[in-house]
Amino acid sequence: MGSSADEHDIEQLIAAIYQRESRRIFATLVRLVGDFDLAEDALHEAFALAVKQWPTDGIPDNPRAWLVSTGRFKAIDTIRRRTRFDANLERLARRIEEDSPSDASLLDQKQLQDDQLRLIFTCCHPALAPDAQVALTLREVCGLKTEEVAAAFLTKPSTMAQRIVRGKAKIREANIPFEVPSLEELPPRLDSVLSVVYLVFNEGYSASSGESATRTDLSAEAIRLGRLLSELLPDAEVLGLLALMLLHESRRTARTDAAGDLVLLEDQDRRLWDQQLIAEGRGLVARAMATGRIGMYTLQASISAVHAAAAIFAATDWPLIVSYYDILQQAAPSPVVRLNRAVAIAMRDGPEVGLAEVDEILSAGQLVDYHLAHAARADLCRRLERIDEARESYRAALELASQEPERRFLEKRLEELG
Repeated sequence: MGSSADEHDIEQLIAAIYQRESRRIFATLVRLVGDFDLAEDALHEAFALAVKQWPTDGIPDNPRAWLVSTGRFKAIDTIRRRTRFDANLERLARRIEEDSPSDASLLDQKQLQDDQLRLIFTCCHPALAPDAQVALTLREVCGLKTEEVAAAFLTKPSTMAQRIVRGKAKIREANIPFEVPSLEELPPRLDSVLSVVYLVFNEGYSASSGESATRTDLSAEAIRLGRLLSELLPDAEVLGLLALMLLHESRRTARTDAAGDLVLLEDQDRRLWDQQLIAEGRGLVARAMATGRIGMYTLQASISAVHAAAAIFAATDWPLIVSYYDILQQAAPSPVVRLNRAVAIAMRDGPEVGLAEVDEILSAGQLVDYHLAHAARADLCRRLERIDEARESYRAALELASQEPERRFLEKRLEELG
């Protein structure tokens, strides 16, 4: 054990370790005990014991290794308490004891990274339904609450909870292995993994609900996972997704003001953009484009790169952005892509042309429950001085928005309209 310290300081340290390391520790525990729920319970018991023991005994020399080891013993204890009715559980407990990890393996950074990749690919196994793959990975790999996962899917928390439970059951019943697929098996498995990473990033870059517009921890986790994937498989779309996340992340500081209120792209101080992230992102776009295998993430990253290249908003190359959206709409058609294309068309051809596109999307019944569609319509009506329509659309957006900074922005727009 290391030195003892003030109890409050230790509690803060444990909270920081939980925030930073808990999902990595969880992934290792899943490998060691072979069960999601058992690993989750063991994780929380280990942290609870840390809160109790560390103020007295001192902080371990390697807190992460201590937590993994303690969690493993807690899992064995849990299994042993159930063994009187099930001989199979006793065999499981013996196996976990016999497969005792060495101290070196608990300290090995590469091993810990591999554990998370194993967990990602287990959750994204083809035996699982696509929606269960993404939901399970968001919940288990990244530690999002069920409510947050539901918000990312625009569905009810109860529905999402059922998907997660069914996904776990399927992994147990089908004996899905906890492993990274071979390079030959990897490409078909990649789409779901990339979807997961991007949804995690989006939840961090523009939180679905709550007091803050962003959650830095989730964005950082998604970028870290993206870097791991790019090292494992430098596929064009892996590079494209990493580029997209880095280019978005480069604007984080400029997206909110000192009060935490949203700042639109056209009003952002571009001197605050992170030029190092922009340079890295644009380099990745070039690498992805050079492969000739251009997918949805590379196209979106290319659009972000065009924004990043403009020194001021007025210098944005909107014709090029619209052309990228045209290709994206063909490659990966979706109502949200169509909405973003409509906004770009409004910037290229004028708000009236863009408004016609947005109205067509809404009249088709698409995105009627998506607050940003109504916010886009409101802004175009405002630019055209169609004040009553703008007010009506801002109110519709406000009814649907659940993130406080977005709500404040919409309320401010309504006040400005009088």
